Amino acid sequence: MNRVENIWGVRTPHERGTEWPERVDQELAVAEAEVDRWVQSACVLCSNGCACDIAVKDGKMVGVRGRAGDRINHGRLGPKGLYASWQWSDQDRLTHPLVRTSEGLRQATWDEAMGRIVEESKKRHPLKQGFYTSGQLFLEEYYTLAVIGKAGLGTPHMDGNTRLCTATAAAALKETFGSDGQPGSYEDIEHCDALFLFGHNMAATQTVLWSRVLDRVEGPDAPVIVAVDPRDTPVTRLADVHLAPLPGSNQALMNGLIHELIEHGYVDHDYVARHTIGYDELAATVASYEPKQVAEICGVNAVDVQHAAEIFGRSERVLSTVLQGFYQSHQATAASCQVNNLHLLRGLIGKPGCGVLQMNGQPTAENTRECGADGDLPGFRNWANPQHIDELAKLWNVDRLKIPHWAPPTHAMQLWRYVDQGSIDFLWISATNPAVSLPELPRIRDILSREDLFLVVQDGFLTETAQYADVVLPAALWGEKQGTFTNASRTVHLSEQAVDPPGEARSDLDIFLDYARRMDFRDADGEPLIGWTTPEEAFEAWKECTRGRPCDYSGLTYDALRGASGIPWPCTDDAPEGTDRLYEDSVFPTEPETCEDYGHDLLTGGSTTPEKYKALNPGGRAFLKAMPFTEPPEWISSAYPLIATTGRSPYHFHTRTKTGRSPQLKQAEPKVWVELSAADAAELGVAEGNQVRVESARGWMEGAARIGGARPGVVFVPFHFGYWDATEGAPPSAANEFTLTEWDPVSKQPIYKVVAVRVRKA
Repeated sequence: MNRVENIWGVRTPHERGTEWPERVDQELAVAEAEVDRWVQSACVLCSNGCACDIAVKDGKMVGVRGRAGDRINHGRLGPKGLYASWQWSDQDRLTHPLVRTSEGLRQATWDEAMGRIVEESKKRHPLKQGFYTSGQLFLEEYYTLAVIGKAGLGTPHMDGNTRLCTATAAAALKETFGSDGQPGSYEDIEHCDALFLFGHNMAATQTVLWSRVLDRVEGPDAPVIVAVDPRDTPVTRLADVHLAPLPGSNQALMNGLIHELIEHGYVDHDYVARHTIGYDELAATVASYEPKQVAEICGVNAVDVQHAAEIFGRSERVLSTVLQGFYQSHQATAASCQVNNLHLLRGLIGKPGCGVLQMNGQPTAENTRECGADGDLPGFRNWANPQHIDELAKLWNVDRLKIPHWAPPTHAMQLWRYVDQGSIDFLWISATNPAVSLPELPRIRDILSREDLFLVVQDGFLTETAQYADVVLPAALWGEKQGTFTNASRTVHLSEQAVDPPGEARSDLDIFLDYARRMDFRDADGEPLIGWTTPEEAFEAWKECTRGRPCDYSGLTYDALRGASGIPWPCTDDAPEGTDRLYEDSVFPTEPETCEDYGHDLLTGGSTTPEKYKALNPGGRAFLKAMPFTEPPEWISSAYPLIATTGRSPYHFHTRTKTGRSPQLKQAEPKVWVELSAADAAELGVAEGNQVRVESARGWMEGAARIGGARPGVVFVPFHFGYWDATEGAPPSAANEFTLTEWDPVSKQPIYKVVAVRVRKA
């Protein structure tokens, strides 16, 4: 089957409460009989983490097939997994280190490249050095990097591009439940009566998960679907209720839904009294958000708001998913917390069919957060809790003062500001392409071009970002190294090495270990700080770091992960097969001694002090966070009369370093496009396929117009497209040419969804 044309494959309908049927998807460049061996792995081209086997012939990857017994995909793979997970493997790869000279980048030895990095690192204070990583490495690599940064160098300047896509998921879970970690399970799709998708175009971002929904919809007892999205998508077209709020108005809509739950008596007051804190403040905050007012703010139908609230209030089993439509806005954490609130108000959590999935945008974003490579402390520890600092100091055998904990960790947007100011002049970027993915690209290019910045880029390809580097390190990619990763539903998979990396490319783990050895990082006894040399040894060390924490891996082993399916944490001696859902007992990790964070003011982002938090006496209860609607920092004007929002396509992943090298996917979507409503296109005199220019106060890009899809007043542009495959002299094609450098006050996630622009024919 052509999975470009039929993205979600054939249907396997089934009844509510029954297991999702298996369907094995496969794509091979050779006949199946010619495959030498199949190697266990899981796809890393979205946050779903679908289990698969890699086909190997003559030492090369020649295809993939889904793993039928896996709990995540039951054998299915999406277009990216089928076509792009392996086709890039022998295309224009980095095979040797590169160093910059007056004439540009030239080939170098590993000794020369690493020697230069270590020389520059040693002559700088730790606070002058920063690390910007990804959501696409393996767990073992993140943990190693976190130990290097926190216990080796002692720098707080560590974050990743997960700040762009999943920071709000973590923030909302911490604010409500006290700790990161998805409460729900993908299996809740099989049990739910109603499915709410808040800012989540699942049909594009997680195609296999959407197949799972489609199979419920086409079977008996189909769930009612409510979609919140300003665009017309396959999700909204299937929905029973489509709420299309103006970008930037999510918080008003959520307050309206909660108002309706309270107004019409849908609240389980006994559950709320026993298991939550903050109901009175929440009720007072939403009291004025009647459907009519919400309709005026959001540009939606008041009857639809009432209908959606009634569905949530009357359904016995509700599953909610949340993604970038909520996360990449100015009240991101506040709006996402309201989704949590809806479930807590009805007591719909920790039971089959009842739960929240605050989704990730990347395949290993969960590991970035767990391991501390995003700036947090490993094992979901609280940087403001002295006991948690002592635990890490003992685990790593270092002085507790070495571990940065005197202030909140540096988030990515602040990290880049420090580089811009010159406060950080050593920056190590691994497995990400900020020259395309960060907001306000003219500014980012200026930062990357700073003469006083020593820039290290570690990647498999010479990306737009790598071309600015002083040292480029060739990294092994998926299938070329071993390691584990955890998907958006806490499920851990093992990815075995299938083939050798090209040339002299090394795994990210080996590169980090080499750096630690050359820097001679030592513990308090004078022994090497990093005591492991292999992925499995790193995994064993990580297990000890998580023991007793919410993300407990202590019961997992590589051998256990070599079974038919991935395993969800927490996995312990008491739960050797993992844990499907969190909070089945409605006891939440909010105790001051346990919690990952003491919370924030959702308006200002100001941190709650430990003393104030303890005075709340949470006692294992969840927090019902309240926040009124506020206007976004940028809005329409006579000069910029439209609101632009950026997003994703089902055919491409991030900046297309892999998917753009797949013939099928590149043919499906070779170039960027600009989506306009029919009304706006008519007013602008734009027809389908016309080249149009999108301009903001910061920059501009061009693409072919697609008419329909967006609501009036809204422009949509996919963010995947950069310069690496553009023709000489072509106009800019990156959506982030026009986005702005603003972020949510709590999660610090950039605002990609609310940008004032104007559009005209190019």
